[in-house]
Amino acid sequence: MVGDAASPWAGIELVSIDEGTATMALTVAAHHCNGHGICHGGVTFLLADSTFAFACNSRNQSTVAQHNVISYLAPGQLGDRLTAVAHEVSLTGRTGIYDVKVSNQNNQVIAEFRGISRAIKGQHFDENEGTG
Repeated sequence: MVGDAASPWAGIELVSIDEGTATMALTVAAHHCNGHGICHGGVTFLLADSTFAFACNSRNQSTVAQHNVISYLAPGQLGDRLTAVAHEVSLTGRTGIYDVKVSNQNNQVIAEFRGISRAIKGQHFDENEGTG
């Protein structure tokens, strides 16, 4: 998403995006780990939330989070390659529902996230630009 500085700052990479879906990934580094030596839950949440944001903004309609919830199923470990996959469950009017699954390189599910989005005024780019 244009202007997203938080994801690259955290080491999150966009893998793919299409209407209503997105995939992002992060390799867990030492600075992502908490006092228990595992990936901080906030980092896992950031990965899931960023992926949700890309998915719900994928139709060039400015969209923000209205409500999010996450369930942690297993810890991410130092060196793990975490991949988050978001998909649209429902889009009705200005409200969308998106599920995000975060897995490690062994396809073990680390977390499940549900995000509720709300469309706001604006677009990310001019769709008429370049046509004529």
